[in-house]
Amino acid sequence: MFEQTQIRLSFRLAPPAQEIDRAALRAVIYSDVFDFPLTAAEIHRYLIGAAASPSEVRAALEERLTPTGWLEVRRGYYTLSGRGDLVERRETLLSHNAQLWPRALRYGRWLAALPYVRMTALTGALTMHNEPGRDLDFLVVTAPGRLWLCRGLAMLLTRLARRFGDELCPNYFISLNALVFPNQDLYTAHEIAQMTPLAAPRGAAQVYQKLRQLNAWTESFLPNAVGTPKAQLSTPLEGHFAILSEYGRWVLEAGLRSVAGGWIETWEMRRKIRKLNAQRSPSAEADFSVDWCKGHFGGYGRRTLEAYAARLRACGLEEDALVFNPNNLEESWKQEKDNSNNK
Repeated sequence: MFEQTQIRLSFRLAPPAQEIDRAALRAVIYSDVFDFPLTAAEIHRYLIGAAASPSEVRAALEERLTPTGWLEVRRGYYTLSGRGDLVERRETLLSHNAQLWPRALRYGRWLAALPYVRMTALTGALTMHNEPGRDLDFLVVTAPGRLWLCRGLAMLLTRLARRFGDELCPNYFISLNALVFPNQDLYTAHEIAQMTPLAAPRGAAQVYQKLRQLNAWTESFLPNAVGTPKAQLSTPLEGHFAILSEYGRWVLEAGLRSVAGGWIETWEMRRKIRKLNAQRSPSAEADFSVDWCKGHFGGYGRRTLEAYAARLRACGLEEDALVFNPNNLEESWKQEKDNSNNK
C-alpha cells in the first residue's frame, strides 16, 4: 500500500476513449492503492468523475475494459490486469471483518448514548473491508459548545473497549456548526461517501442528510455515491435501551448545561489542544478548534492521493492524475519529471 505498484499490463494500452470507461478505470485504480478489488456494484457507486447507470458500467467492464486487457475479473471482483491475486486477500478480509461488525455497532450505540452526541458514523477501513486489524473508527457529531467534553467521555469508552481487546478510535469530532469538510479532495469525498451512519441518537438521520447536503461538492468526484452505502445498518434503536439512552442523555445534558459545564468544556479544550498540538508533525492532517477535533496524525490522505496519482501515471493517464489530484501534487510531479529528465 502507498508504494507505486508495477502495473503488469501485457502491452502499452491506449487510454480508454469513453468517459464512462475512464471513470470506472479510475475507481479500480484508486481501490488498488488499498490492494482492494471491487465488485461491479462498488465500481458503479464509486465511479470517479462521471455518472452512469449500473448497466452502462457493466457494459464498460464486460465489453471494453476487461476484453482489452485493462482489467481482469475473478469470482465477480475486478482488479487491474495482473492484480487478480488480490481477490483472495479481499475474501479473507471479509471473513475477518464480519466478526468486527457486531462489536462496532455496539460501540457505536454506546457512543451515541453519550451526552451532546448528535450522530455517530463508522468510518475508515472497516466500512470498505480493505484492511486487516481491530481498529473501529468513528466520526462523531456533537452539539455546539460541548465537543471537547463529549470527546473526553468518549475517551473513557475507548479505555473500556481496550479491556475487551477492541481498539475503539473515535478520531474525528465535529460540531453541528462545522459540518462542511474543509479538505475538498478525492480522499475526503471517499471518506464521506463510505461512512456508515448509525440511526442513534434520535435525529441522527437528519444530521447525516444535512452533512451530505452541505458537502455536495463530493458529487464532483463521486457523482454516483449518494446516500449511505449500508442503509440496512441505519435502523433506529428500539425498546428499553432507546428509552434509557434518550432519558440518560437528557439528564446528563441538563446537568452540564451550566456555567460549570462551560468551564469544564473550556478547560478540557485548552488542555487537550495543547497536548495534541505537541504530538503533531509537519505532515500530519490533524486539526483542533472549538468546533472540531481531527486526530489524523499520519498524513494518510495525502499519501493516498500521491499513490493514486502515481498509479494513474503508470497507466498512461497523466491528464487524469492532474485533474483528480487537488492537493497540489501537480507541481511535485512536474518537479519529479524534470529531475528524471535531467539525469
